[in-house]
Amino acid sequence: MKKRLFYLFALICSMSLFVACSDDDSTPADYSQVIQDEIAGGYKGELKVNVMGQDMPSAYQKIMVEKASTTAINLFITDFAFMGIPVGDVELLNCELTPNGNAYTFTGTTTVKVEVAGLDADVEAQGSVANGTLSLNLNIKAMLGSMEQDVKVTFAGTKLTGTEKTGADILTFTFDNTDVVTEQPVINDDNTITFKVVEGADITALVPTITVSEGATVTPATGVAQDFSGGPVTYTVVSEDYGKTKTYKVSVSGTQNILKYSFEDWTVGDKNDTLLPEELWASSAAGAGILGGSLLKQEANEDGTFAAKLITFEYPDKPNSLIPKITAGSIFIGEFDMMPALMGDRLSCTKFGLPTSTVGLNGKPVRLKGVYKYQAGETYLDASDYNNVIATEDVDKGSIVAVLYKAKDAEGKEVTLTGHDVNTSENIVGYASTITENTSEYVSFDIEFEYKNDYDPAGEYKFAIVCSSSKDGDSFKGAGNSTLIVDELEVVAE
Repeated sequence: MKKRLFYLFALICSMSLFVACSDDDSTPADYSQVIQDEIAGGYKGELKVNVMGQDMPSAYQKIMVEKASTTAINLFITDFAFMGIPVGDVELLNCELTPNGNAYTFTGTTTVKVEVAGLDADVEAQGSVANGTLSLNLNIKAMLGSMEQDVKVTFAGTKLTGTEKTGADILTFTFDNTDVVTEQPVINDDNTITFKVVEGADITALVPTITVSEGATVTPATGVAQDFSGGPVTYTVVSEDYGKTKTYKVSVSGTQNILKYSFEDWTVGDKNDTLLPEELWASSAAGAGILGGSLLKQEANEDGTFAAKLITFEYPDKPNSLIPKITAGSIFIGEFDMMPALMGDRLSCTKFGLPTSTVGLNGKPVRLKGVYKYQAGETYLDASDYNNVIATEDVDKGSIVAVLYKAKDAEGKEVTLTGHDVNTSENIVGYASTITENTSEYVSFDIEFEYKNDYDPAGEYKFAIVCSSSKDGDSFKGAGNSTLIVDELEVVAE
């Protein structure tokens, strides 16, 4: 009540209803308390610009008001722009307040110069403030070089509470269209966001999921389909207090090819099943199956699709030079040949890799993706010496590996990697691998290829994927019944 009486008293005094005997006897106006309690602070609102009768796109704006004297205020407009020209900060200083009912009106003038743009402008401001709202009209007489422009700017804003957040960043930008988007967007330091898509894909209606700084607003909004076929799409983020605005340019940075292996086609057998097509996929089951081992089975998923189930086989009897105690279940791109085993060279049975043209790999592989489940067998055996099989405390793990290697050596001879050198050959160019550990639910993986040598787009290469239920199976180490279930393998190439 006392506060209201004070404001009323101040208002009456400012209207000069009483004629003083002399200037010395008059009571000077003092709006200090009003400015401090009700006027000073930040205001957030919409700034509209009209140039020569043409409306420009509106913008979010924050205007700060501070006390200049007992009867005047200063206004500060940060990052002001009109006619497409960034002006920077505009200051309206010593704007005298005039009471008008419940409001206070003010006027002010300033000049604007942007030498690099050839802009020279006089700014006349009129405004009012009342009940936590600020209205401002700017009449701008602008000379842009030799051309005169009339610009009118209006602002209507509400006073900030002081708790509004100031961040204006895009924190994450992702797509659920994984059949189209091969590489999720990357937010770069220059406020560009780039992503890669499948070659030839329809990118006219991609729907991004966007998270921004707390309280901030992004336009276009998250979840709204956008057409990225015509170049970058601009996203604008405004902080909750309207004090900061950032723009991001989002675009496709490249196209990629995808090889997919969903393991849907099989020939079902008694002990072991055969993954199709046989001219692409081979398995260690071809050898160990003769001994009664079950190493490869078609695995049914809950959704009715299939996966590949690999099982490490522990030979139940005493091993010998021809029959190992441990044989890891495996599938691989390549061929399985029993003949080397008959000559005591079991590791040469697995011939990894086929020409990239046969596989259908078009370009440089950059990522290997897929899902797996894994369960280690109970007892881990080191059977590298068939005369001295040792049980250890190790826990078995599986592996999924992709290898790109030169199809010919330095002398022009054909190269085919085997169990001897699939991890060590100097002909290996690119390599991607992941180790699988115990998990009862499918785990997704997405790993990048590492390149040991330069990739030549015109070069001749072979490519292999090798999945094993025991990662050290090439050394005849592992646990019987270790089981790897693998599905939905993808090779991304560009």
